[in-house]
Amino acid sequence: MKKTKFIILELIFIVSSWQTLAHGEDTFAEAEELIKQKIACNELTEDQLEIIGDYYMEQMHPEELHELMDERMGGEGSESLRQVHIVMAKNFYCGEHQVMPTTTMNTMMGRTGMMNTGYGAGYGMMGGGLSMSFVWLIWITLAAFVFGIVFWWTYQLMNKRTRKK
Repeated sequence: MKKTKFIILELIFIVSSWQTLAHGEDTFAEAEELIKQKIACNELTEDQLEIIGDYYMEQMHPEELHELMDERMGGEGSESLRQVHIVMAKNFYCGEHQVMPTTTMNTMMGRTGMMNTGYGAGYGMMGGGLSMSFVWLIWITLAAFVFGIVFWWTYQLMNKRTRKK
């Protein structure tokens, strides 16, 4: 009895997986066809741009990685994922270079660094913050200031000793 239930569940899983793959293959075939036709971007609908963006994302991050990224960006059918796919299509297919917010693709691709203070614009963990190059400049200036004070203090001490002799 348990074996029969297991086989039935396994068959349901296989059929649902096959339908999902078939749907993905259909949309990717449609995206490939749109790309081959070289349709101008202003003639494409947002739905077509979404399909093309999804296709490009699949090419860069195949299979399970693509599914994981989709899930982290709101999941299938979410508006945030839809917008990411549209922006990707505009970037790669149309040649427009739109900025993606740090909360979407840039974070997934590691372009913002730890707590968003990386080497990009450096918006910081709470949305403020400084870029790393400016932070390094502050540290170097502070170190030079401390070195200067120690040097000046030592120079003053040496002058007092030579005056006493």
